[in-house]
Amino acid sequence: MTSNAEYFARYEAIAAISRRMLTAARRALWNDLVLLQEEYRNLVEALRDAENGVKLDEAERLRKYALIRQILADDAAIRDLANPRMATLSALFAGRPTRLLKELYGAR
Repeated sequence: MTSNAEYFARYEAIAAISRRMLTAARRALWNDLVLLQEEYRNLVEALRDAENGVKLDEAERLRKYALIRQILADDAAIRDLANPRMATLSALFAGRPTRLLKELYGAR
């Protein structure tokens, strides 16, 4: 069983990575963002495992919701910054032969 302090430390770590991801997106450091996403996923998986058996009082629930709102706001801002980049990449690949894309990405 995870203590509430450990539980919130996990949420705080996720919020911190989320903030770093947003900073990377704002600076157009897309490779950094991809690396941070892997760390983010690992932290979220660890949180899922820690969630069992945690009992929160009202103040703790409010704290949890505030952290979730911050994480979701960062995620929305990252998506807003990444969508134009994704559109640009899609335009670059538009009209390319499927064989070339398969070769580039190693698909068979």
